[in-house]
Formats: sequence, C-alpha cells, structure tokens
Amino acid sequence: MTTARPLVLIVEDDARIRRFLRPALEAEKYELAEAETGQAALVAASGRPPDLVVLDLGLPDMDGLEVTTRLREWTKAPILVLSARGREKDKVAALDAGADDYMTKPIGIPELLARIRAALRRRAAAGPGEEPAVTVGDLTVDFANRRVLVAGREAKLTPTEYRLLALLARHPGRVLTHAHMLREVWGPLREEESHYLRVHMANLRQKIEAEPARPRYLLTEQGVGYRLAAE
Repeated sequence: MTTARPLVLIVEDDARIRRFLRPALEAEKYELAEAETGQAALVAASGRPPDLVVLDLGLPDMDGLEVTTRLREWTKAPILVLSARGREKDKVAALDAGADDYMTKPIGIPELLARIRAALRRRAAAGPGEEPAVTVGDLTVDFANRRVLVAGREAKLTPTEYRLLALLARHPGRVLTHAHMLREVWGPLREEESHYLRVHMANLRQKIEAEPARPRYLLTEQGVGYRLAAE
C-alpha cells in the first residue's frame, strides 16, 4: 500500500523564491502546489486542502494575515510564515492570526525543512478526529474532509457557502448575528453589507434544503441573524 505524500501549498509572489524552495521540498518527497496571490491561495486550498501552507505576508492582492485568518476558518493545517518583516509585532500578529511558525527572510533550507517536519509531526499527533463532524437530521458537515452530505449525497458548495455553513455548524442552535457572520467570512469591512449574506444564504439553502422556502436546517432569526437547527 502506498502512502500519500504530504501536500505543501507555497503562497509566494516572488518566482525566484518559489524556484529556490521547489527542489528542496521535492527532494523531501513533498507534493507541491503554488499560488502567487492570496485569492489564488484560498481557491487552491479550498479545491484541495493542503497538509501544510508556506505563506509570504507581502502578497500583491491582500495581506498574508488575512489569508491566514481566512484559512483558519475551516482548516487546521499548519501555516508557516516566511516574511521579510522581522519586527516582533509582525510575528505576534501572524501567530495571533493563526500561523503556527514564523521565519524571517532570508531563510536557510535545512532549518525550513526541519520546521516543516516538526509541524507535520504535531499535526499527525493531533489525530484526525480533532474536530468531529456535525450531523443534524440528514445534513452532515464533515470538517476533517471539508465535505457536506445531504441524505448521504455530497452537496457541491462554493468556498464561501462552505465557510458560512461551517461557521453555523460549529455553533448548532446558536444565533449568529449578521455582523458576526459577515466579519468572519468576508472580513471587518463588510459588516454592514448584509446583502452579501442574504444572497449566499439563499444559494446555500437551494443546495441543502428540500424546501428552500421552508428551511429545516438554516433558520432565520428575523432582524438578527441565522442559526443552524440543533436537531
């Protein structure tokens, strides 16, 4: 029986650094995926969840801290930051956002590989059942595999739809306000733009509810927010 190689996602806009990292990681038998922007990283990670992320903070479209925060909404994969920012407050901000480790450029390959091995060992030791699946009626949210099942069949959700459902599923029965959901999924600048939420919740209901107009799972608390039915 063969063992799948760990998938490492490199998020770095500098092609020279990616070329520098690539042969060293491939020599260690890691499978690689690459992204040059934060948005590309989020899309790549949602399509095929990585086992570890190597992340630069200075990306052209968004700060790496935002990428870290967005990834932490649904994955516990270790995030190792590589950055030219060497100030203590930058390191603290990255770790507080959810990064597992921080290295300041220029980096040494032997140390980087050692830190990657250590992070993967810690992840393996945590075990696959760290975050159990949530089941309500015929709806199951499988966090470990990032899958949603309705009556045993997989629902094809967009990354945003999955983040919304996962957020509610982590708090079944609890009302989450519009502002809280907007902040968690889209960031603090979208807290007042509730139309984002209405559109995506409507699409989500179309995919998981037998009768979207009379939802069983995704319940509206008028003027307040939404909740996932507890049973």
